[in-house]
Amino acid sequence: MKKVFLILPLMMPIACTSHCPNITGQWVMPVPGMENMIQGIELSSNGHAKSINMATLKYDTWHQESCDKISIHGFSIGNGQTIEFVETYTISMPNENTMILTQDNGYKQTYTRK
Repeated sequence: MKKVFLILPLMMPIACTSHCPNITGQWVMPVPGMENMIQGIELSSNGHAKSINMATLKYDTWHQESCDKISIHGFSIGNGQTIEFVETYTISMPNENTMILTQDNGYKQTYTRK
């Protein structure tokens, strides 16, 4: 019986990592002030990211740091300048088709799987 208890704690981290939600795919939300239009992000399994209907915000890569953390890299384009950025979010998924990304300052964006 003692051998089982020694092995179980070693297996727990492996079991926890396999339950990360699948966040790859296209995620969209209404454009603020223009609810008949959508915008969002496409997260590819190879780490590439792509903006959906956002000409001045170009996502290019993403990395899931843990089951509940994501970093997205891209460029903000406007007024004759391009600004590189990395945004880090906490991921919450109330179901497989809804993803809420929250920044440290509390700003939330709710996306629906397309």
